[in-house]
Amino acid sequence: MLALHWQVNIVSPEGFFAGMLAEPVAASGVIGRAERFHRQAREAGALVVWTRFTIPVGEGSLVRNTGFMNAVADAQESFRPESHGAQLVPTVGAVPDDWVESNQQLSGLAGTDLPDRLRRAGVTTLLLTGVATNLTVEQTARHAADLGFRTHVVTDCVVAPSPEITAASLANLDLATSGNLTADQALALLG
Repeated sequence: MLALHWQVNIVSPEGFFAGMLAEPVAASGVIGRAERFHRQAREAGALVVWTRFTIPVGEGSLVRNTGFMNAVADAQESFRPESHGAQLVPTVGAVPDDWVESNQQLSGLAGTDLPDRLRRAGVTTLLLTGVATNLTVEQTARHAADLGFRTHVVTDCVVAPSPEITAASLANLDLATSGNLTADQALALLG
Protein backbone atom coordinates (compact mmCIF):
# COMPACT_ATOMS: atom_id res chain seq x y z
CA MET A 1 0.00 0.00 0.00
CA LEU A 2 1.55 3.26 -1.14
CA ALA A 3 0.25 6.35 0.68
CA LEU A 4 1.32 9.44 -1.26
CA HIS A 5 2.01 12.88 0.18
CA TRP A 6 -0.32 12.85 3.19
CA GLN A 7 1.75 15.66 4.66
CA VAL A 8 1.08 19.06 6.19
CA ASN A 9 2.25 21.04 3.14
CA ILE A 10 -0.16 19.17 0.87
CA VAL A 11 -3.37 18.60 2.85
CA SER A 12 -3.46 21.03 5.79
CA PRO A 13 -4.80 24.60 5.93
CA GLU A 14 -1.36 25.86 7.04
CA GLY A 15 0.48 23.98 4.28
CA PHE A 16 2.17 25.29 1.15
CA PHE A 17 -0.63 23.99 -1.11
CA ALA A 18 -3.48 25.11 1.18
CA GLY A 19 -4.92 27.44 -1.44
CA MET A 20 -5.27 24.59 -3.92
CA LEU A 21 -5.94 21.52 -1.76
CA ALA A 22 -6.91 22.22 1.89
CA GLU A 23 -10.57 22.95 1.17
CA PRO A 24 -11.14 20.03 -1.23
CA VAL A 25 -9.40 17.69 1.23
CA ALA A 26 -11.56 18.89 4.12
CA ALA A 27 -14.81 18.96 2.13
CA SER A 28 -14.29 15.46 0.71
CA GLY A 29 -13.68 13.71 4.03
CA VAL A 30 -10.83 11.81 2.36
CA ILE A 31 -8.53 11.84 5.40
CA GLY A 32 -10.98 9.85 7.53
CA ARG A 33 -11.58 7.32 4.76
CA ALA A 34 -7.86 7.02 4.05
CA GLU A 35 -7.01 6.54 7.73
CA ARG A 36 -9.56 3.74 7.99
CA PHE A 37 -8.27 2.09 4.80
CA HIS A 38 -4.59 2.41 5.84
CA ARG A 39 -5.40 0.77 9.20
CA GLN A 40 -7.50 -2.01 7.67
CA ALA A 41 -4.92 -2.71 4.95
CA ARG A 42 -2.19 -2.99 7.58
CA GLU A 43 -4.40 -5.32 9.66
CA ALA A 44 -4.89 -7.45 6.52
CA GLY A 45 -1.12 -7.84 6.27
CA ALA A 46 -0.23 -5.12 3.75
CA LEU A 47 3.07 -3.31 3.97
CA VAL A 48 2.23 0.39 4.29
CA VAL A 49 4.67 2.80 2.67
CA TRP A 50 4.32 6.56 3.00
CA THR A 51 5.98 8.99 0.62
CA ARG A 52 6.56 12.60 1.45
CA PHE A 53 7.83 15.35 -0.80
CA THR A 54 10.88 16.90 0.84
CA ILE A 55 13.76 19.02 -0.37
CA PRO A 56 17.03 18.47 1.48
CA VAL A 57 19.79 21.07 1.48
CA GLY A 58 21.37 20.77 -1.96
CA GLU A 59 17.96 19.84 -3.49
CA GLY A 60 18.55 16.06 -3.67
CA SER A 61 17.11 14.75 -6.96
CA LEU A 62 14.82 17.75 -7.51
CA VAL A 63 14.69 18.78 -11.16
CA ARG A 64 13.49 22.30 -11.92
CA ASN A 65 11.91 21.45 -15.26
CA THR A 66 8.27 22.51 -14.74
CA GLY A 67 6.41 25.45 -13.26
CA PHE A 68 5.22 23.17 -10.47
CA MET A 69 8.72 22.03 -9.53
CA ASN A 70 10.07 25.57 -9.77
CA ALA A 71 7.38 26.76 -7.35
CA VAL A 72 8.25 24.18 -4.70
CA ALA A 73 11.98 24.74 -5.27
CA ASP A 74 11.49 28.45 -4.62
CA ALA A 75 9.84 27.55 -1.29
CA GLN A 76 12.20 24.73 -0.42
CA GLU A 77 12.76 25.80 3.19
CA SER A 78 9.16 24.76 3.94
CA PHE A 79 9.88 21.33 2.40
CA ARG A 80 13.02 20.51 4.39
CA PRO A 81 12.74 16.97 5.80
CA GLU A 82 12.63 18.26 9.39
CA SER A 83 10.17 21.11 8.69
CA HIS A 84 6.61 21.06 10.01
CA GLY A 85 5.24 21.14 6.46
CA ALA A 86 7.09 17.98 5.44
CA GLN A 87 5.64 15.87 8.27
CA LEU A 88 2.83 13.36 7.74
CA VAL A 89 -0.47 14.54 9.18
CA PRO A 90 -1.13 12.37 12.25
CA THR A 91 -4.74 11.71 11.30
CA VAL A 92 -3.88 9.50 8.30
CA GLY A 93 -2.68 6.65 10.49
CA ALA A 94 1.06 6.15 10.09
CA VAL A 95 2.62 3.82 12.66
CA PRO A 96 6.30 3.23 13.55
CA ASP A 97 6.59 -0.07 11.60
CA ASP A 98 5.49 1.57 8.33
CA TRP A 99 8.09 2.67 5.81
CA VAL A 100 8.42 6.44 5.28
CA GLU A 101 10.24 7.50 2.13
CA SER A 102 11.21 11.01 1.07
CA ASN A 103 11.50 12.02 -2.56
CA GLN A 104 11.97 15.15 -4.65
CA GLN A 105 9.98 14.25 -7.75
CA LEU A 106 6.30 14.11 -8.60
CA SER A 107 6.22 10.31 -8.71
CA GLY A 108 6.58 8.77 -5.28
CA LEU A 109 8.74 6.09 -6.92
CA ALA A 110 11.16 8.36 -8.80
CA GLY A 111 14.69 9.17 -7.75
CA THR A 112 14.86 6.59 -4.94
CA ASP A 113 15.56 2.91 -4.49
CA LEU A 114 11.96 2.33 -3.35
CA PRO A 115 10.91 0.26 -6.40
CA ASP A 116 13.84 -2.12 -5.84
CA ARG A 117 13.16 -2.33 -2.10
CA LEU A 118 9.50 -3.14 -2.78
CA ARG A 119 10.49 -5.91 -5.19
CA ARG A 120 12.96 -7.34 -2.65
CA ALA A 121 10.10 -7.37 -0.11
CA GLY A 122 8.04 -9.44 -2.56
CA VAL A 123 5.63 -6.65 -3.47
CA THR A 124 4.03 -7.09 -6.91
CA THR A 125 0.80 -5.10 -6.41
CA LEU A 126 0.47 -1.51 -5.27
CA LEU A 127 -2.67 0.09 -3.83
CA LEU A 128 -2.37 3.88 -4.03
CA THR A 129 -3.94 6.53 -1.84
CA GLY A 130 -2.98 10.20 -1.73
CA VAL A 131 -3.18 13.78 -2.80
CA ALA A 132 -3.45 15.14 -5.41
CA THR A 133 -5.11 12.65 -7.73
CA ASN A 134 -4.11 14.52 -10.88
CA LEU A 135 -0.51 15.12 -9.81
CA THR A 136 1.36 12.76 -7.50
CA VAL A 137 -1.18 9.93 -7.56
CA GLU A 138 -1.46 9.93 -11.34
CA GLN A 139 2.29 10.28 -11.90
CA THR A 140 3.09 7.52 -9.41
CA ALA A 141 0.40 5.16 -10.75
CA ARG A 142 1.66 5.50 -14.32
CA HIS A 143 5.28 5.12 -13.18
CA ALA A 144 4.40 2.02 -11.12
CA ALA A 145 2.61 0.44 -14.08
CA ASP A 146 5.61 1.16 -16.32
CA LEU A 147 7.85 -0.51 -13.72
CA GLY A 148 5.73 -3.66 -13.92
CA PHE A 149 3.73 -3.42 -10.69
CA ARG A 150 0.02 -4.31 -10.72
CA THR A 151 -1.26 -0.91 -9.74
CA HIS A 152 -4.67 0.10 -8.39
CA VAL A 153 -5.76 3.58 -7.29
CA VAL A 154 -8.11 3.46 -4.30
CA THR A 155 -10.78 5.84 -5.58
CA ASP A 156 -12.33 6.89 -2.29
CA CYS A 157 -8.91 7.62 -0.76
CA VAL A 158 -7.70 10.25 -3.25
CA VAL A 159 -8.69 13.84 -3.98
CA ALA A 160 -7.76 16.63 -6.39
CA PRO A 161 -8.57 20.37 -6.45
CA SER A 162 -12.11 19.66 -7.71
CA PRO A 163 -14.44 16.69 -8.14
CA GLU A 164 -14.24 17.14 -11.93
CA ILE A 165 -10.45 16.96 -11.91
CA THR A 166 -10.57 13.90 -9.65
CA ALA A 167 -13.06 12.16 -11.96
CA ALA A 168 -11.04 12.94 -15.11
CA SER A 169 -7.82 11.71 -13.55
CA LEU A 170 -9.45 8.52 -12.26
CA ALA A 171 -10.94 7.82 -15.69
CA ASN A 172 -7.45 8.02 -17.21
CA LEU A 173 -5.95 5.88 -14.47
CA ASP A 174 -8.56 3.17 -14.86
CA LEU A 175 -7.14 2.64 -18.35
CA ALA A 176 -3.45 3.21 -17.56
CA THR A 177 -3.25 0.86 -14.55
CA SER A 178 -4.64 -2.51 -13.47
CA GLY A 179 -7.91 -0.69 -12.74
CA ASN A 180 -9.26 1.50 -9.99
CA LEU A 181 -10.73 0.00 -6.83
CA THR A 182 -12.78 1.32 -3.94
CA ALA A 183 -11.36 0.79 -0.46
CA ASP A 184 -13.75 -2.12 0.09
CA GLN A 185 -12.67 -3.75 -3.18
CA ALA A 186 -9.00 -3.25 -2.32
CA LEU A 187 -9.50 -4.80 1.12
CA ALA A 188 -11.24 -7.78 -0.49
CA LEU A 189 -8.19 -8.16 -2.77
CA LEU A 190 -5.97 -8.21 0.33
CA GLY A 191 -8.25 -10.66 2.17
